[in-house]
Amino acid sequence: MMDDDLGAPVRVPVTVGRVVSIVPSLTESLAATRPGLLVGATDWCTHPGDLGVVRVGGTKNPDLEGIQRLAPDLVVANEEENRPDDLRALREAGLNVWVTRVRTVPEAFTSLRRMLAVACGPEVPGWLLDAEKAWSSVSPGPAQRVIVPIWRRPWMVVGRDTFTGDVLARLGQFNVFGDHAERYPKIPLDELRSVEADLVVLPDEPYAFTRGDGPEAFEPVPAALVSGRHLTWYGPSLAQAPEILRRQLS
Repeated sequence: MMDDDLGAPVRVPVTVGRVVSIVPSLTESLAATRPGLLVGATDWCTHPGDLGVVRVGGTKNPDLEGIQRLAPDLVVANEEENRPDDLRALREAGLNVWVTRVRTVPEAFTSLRRMLAVACGPEVPGWLLDAEKAWSSVSPGPAQRVIVPIWRRPWMVVGRDTFTGDVLARLGQFNVFGDHAERYPKIPLDELRSVEADLVVLPDEPYAFTRGDGPEAFEPVPAALVSGRHLTWYGPSLAQAPEILRRQLS
């Protein structure tokens, strides 16, 4: 018996040979570490591109019966991306569910090491060592006041205590809503436009902002279109994230 990131006991089998992941970044992490381990993943698990597993719905609406039919040794999830009711239902069905919790870059490394040790064995994969090295030597770019929308209709932004906010802070960005009472507050566009900011950061997920969908709402404040995978995922993408995001934010 081991405790996951939330302190919940998980009966991890001695040998883990079948895993279902309902978090895209964890799917990529497991596939990069131990090919063939995954038997199921969500429709949103886009990396690696050649992942050939059964699809089990979305992160917020997983196919619970489909997951059960796959008879996994372990289901990996995240306390932010997955609903407690779904995780409870999987546990009540007799499945072993490992839940991660990540709010900072260091927490991402700690959480990934623990999850990979449980699912894949004690050896730390090279991509994780590369990612830790990349972030240990990161140098912040020019300080900027930023707004980070993640959705529109309604507009939602990155608030306090988030992995995304910590990534940006380590790159020298000051999140205008970083001290908001909520982690992902809904803010009317008029209020967003009234805030003093140097840059609007528009990731391509969870909402797919593009040059023609997003920047026009904040003119004349400039907008930076950035990779949502490198801004919000914790996994192999962390190794390239500092370089890619610094370039996109400049």
